[in-house]
This record gives sequence, structure tokens and C-alpha cells, in this order.
Amino acid sequence: MANWQRVLLKLSGELFRAGDDVLARAPMAQYATAVAALASSGVQVGIVIGGGNLLRGRDWASHPHRADVDHVGMLGTVMNAGLFKLALEDAGASARCFSARDHRPVAAPFDRREALDAFAAGEVLLFAGGTGNPFFSTDSAAALRAVELDCDAFLKGTLVDGVYDSDPKKNPNAVRFDEISFDEVLQRGLQVLDQAAVAVCRDAQLPVVVFDSTDPANFAALMDGSLTSTTIRG
Repeated sequence: MANWQRVLLKLSGELFRAGDDVLARAPMAQYATAVAALASSGVQVGIVIGGGNLLRGRDWASHPHRADVDHVGMLGTVMNAGLFKLALEDAGASARCFSARDHRPVAAPFDRREALDAFAAGEVLLFAGGTGNPFFSTDSAAALRAVELDCDAFLKGTLVDGVYDSDPKKNPNAVRFDEISFDEVLQRGLQVLDQAAVAVCRDAQLPVVVFDSTDPANFAALMDGSLTSTTIRG
């Protein structure tokens, strides 16, 4: 069983898409119920949600005004976080939303001491708006918040059950790692996290646990040690 008291959970915004509905209430409610249960067990939970259901950065990577596109993408993460906060409250959890920039009343500007106080009060915290700067992914934002807030682990939700030596959806012979070092992730060019996020976690010696987040039930399984995953450390 994982002995984590405070975790940072990174989720893809794509999890909240249902067909043509890019902000579907049903999957939000399912994930909110799972997070609320995790919080009620005593684990302090911080969450960063990507904005891929609304705008995918890779689709705009060649745009001549990439910085402006990234700022629009940050707004997408604020929308996801704001709506997920409501879903958490519907599920019985107390939640608060912070953002790298001021987006009140949806999200207040991030303040480390306020966030730590909110954790101590048992609130689930959502961190929106990325780092507040273009050219940095929400993975980097999640790593930054996890280190700033002294989290025990960065839980990186993906579409597969860990880190592989190649894309398991394309290569049926891909090999999954139970554990891998940050340096090896960089040397192999594995795309599970962007390089900035890897560097932040490596320098802070913050373990990253990569797991399949397509099923909300996996949160509890990850905590009790029964879920297949990959740990990046060292």
C-alpha cells in the first residue's frame, strides 16, 4: 500500500470528453466521485487537468503566434478545473481552485501558503492556468506545484498502464518498466513527461508514478498497491 499523505494528480482533459461533448458532465462526475473518496480516506489531493479536450497544443505547434495560442490553452485548463470543482462539491468534497493568473471568481491566484492551509483543512485543490507562461506544458505545471507543495508523489495519469520502451499501441512487443530512472527517461527520449517536468522532479527527488487513468476506479487501486504502474525515480 502506498504511504502517501499528499499527492499531485495529473489528468488529461480528454478524460472529460464524451463524443462531441468536450465538457461532459457524466465522466466529470465519475472522476469527481473517485477523487472525493480518495480525499475522504485522508489523502491530501491536488489536481492539474490538461486542456486537450478543448485545445490540443500539438495541433497548433506550428502557428506563428504560438505564445498567444498557449495563453488560450491556459484558459481551457481554467474551464476544466472550474467545472471539476463543481463536480467535486456535488460528490461531497470541499474543493478550491487556484490559477497561475487571476481568474476570479472561478480561480484565485495561486498562493503557496494558502494552498497548504487548504490542504490542512481537507480541501481538494485544483491548479489551473499551467505555469502562467507559454511554452510550458501542464506536465511542467504539475511538477512545479507538486514540488512547491511538498507532495509525496506526482501521479501522472495516462492512457496506458505505465512507461514503455516504445508506444504499446503501435508496437505489440513494447516492454513496460516497473521502475525507471529520470535520466533513462531522458536518454531514451520517452515521451511520458516533457523534459522540463522530468528535470524538476529529478532535481527535487520527487517520484513520478505513471498509471492508467482511463478508469476512475484505478485511483483507489493505485493507493492500495494493486494497480500495475511505473515509478520514475532516482
